[in-house]
Amino acid sequence: MITHPIAVFLILAVIVWAAVWLESRVALFKALSAALVGILLAMVLSNVGIIPADNKAYDVLINPGISLGIVLILLEVNVKTIRKAGGAMLAAFGLGAVGTAAGAFVSALVLAPLVGPETWKLAGQFTGTYNGGGVNFAALGRAFDTSSELFAAAIAADVLLTALWMAACLMVPLLFRRKQRKESFQSQDGLTQSLYKSKERIALQDTALLVVIALGAVWFSEQLGSIIPVIPEVLWLTTIALAVAQVPQVRRLSGAAMWGYYLLLLFLTTNGAQSVVRNIVAIGPGVLYFAIGTLTLHGIFVFGFGVLFRMDPTTLAIASQANVGGPASAMALATARGATDRVLSGVAVGLLGYAIGNYTGFAIGILIRGILGY
Repeated sequence: MITHPIAVFLILAVIVWAAVWLESRVALFKALSAALVGILLAMVLSNVGIIPADNKAYDVLINPGISLGIVLILLEVNVKTIRKAGGAMLAAFGLGAVGTAAGAFVSALVLAPLVGPETWKLAGQFTGTYNGGGVNFAALGRAFDTSSELFAAAIAADVLLTALWMAACLMVPLLFRRKQRKESFQSQDGLTQSLYKSKERIALQDTALLVVIALGAVWFSEQLGSIIPVIPEVLWLTTIALAVAQVPQVRRLSGAAMWGYYLLLLFLTTNGAQSVVRNIVAIGPGVLYFAIGTLTLHGIFVFGFGVLFRMDPTTLAIASQANVGGPASAMALATARGATDRVLSGVAVGLLGYAIGNYTGFAIGILIRGILGY
């Protein structure tokens, strides 16, 4: 078994590289996503005894590593662009967010005997991830100190249902056929293109400043968390990162999304390495039921009430993808359905999900913990 921390770190880095490479070249792995592929590869190596389930390298990635990744990803959020989303898209996104919170709340109360004492953590994490994507899931998992086995099982359920939900949302505009307004072409502007900054030249000066900002935000949030412990560190971190992201000079820095996503992949791969399969199996089907329940109520709210209020089905589908999969998923669905005039608004509400996911997830988690008495 390989136990030297640097060697273990090297293996994790190779796994992430392999996962990204496979995602970009093989349709099957693209459907699974680099995140799930990384988790599964690390889980296999850990469970066959090549790398350990516990190592000092993991401590670095689980604590400061993911915090730095959260900051870098949140630096992409420009709060002002949310106003460009338009009332209809914001309303649809709001319906989805309320549905997600309601789904997690009800699922927690119903499935608590099946899931166990970490039910409240699962409620918070699924609220966060179905309000803006996996970034919030990882951040809340760290804040709640979710066990590796539960985390891995929840990630697997999330990835499976997210893929199925994308397929469902692609069908919604066809199922709810109605006279659609003519789609107008709109080129992707800076906000949409910011998701792909990793394809552009990344300046060393920009990277150096991003490191300063990320380390400063993590350190400052830790200090505030110790001074005012009633507000958890992850909320301080989110708030600081969002505030800094509004500075125009910061938004012009290249590479934040790429480095943030890379650290997120390393974090998720670490969770895979720490996951013992027999313990994940022992958790049972409760986690999958939890995810299904949360997503079902989300769908009832966004599509049920949306259609009742005579909202455009394509807009509802894009907003739902912004909730469940984040801005990239919203953009992909809008493009696939030819709704190029709603690419920007879908990305904008997806970024709004990044911004509010940690807050709503933490609130639901703490509420459930209080009700269940954990």
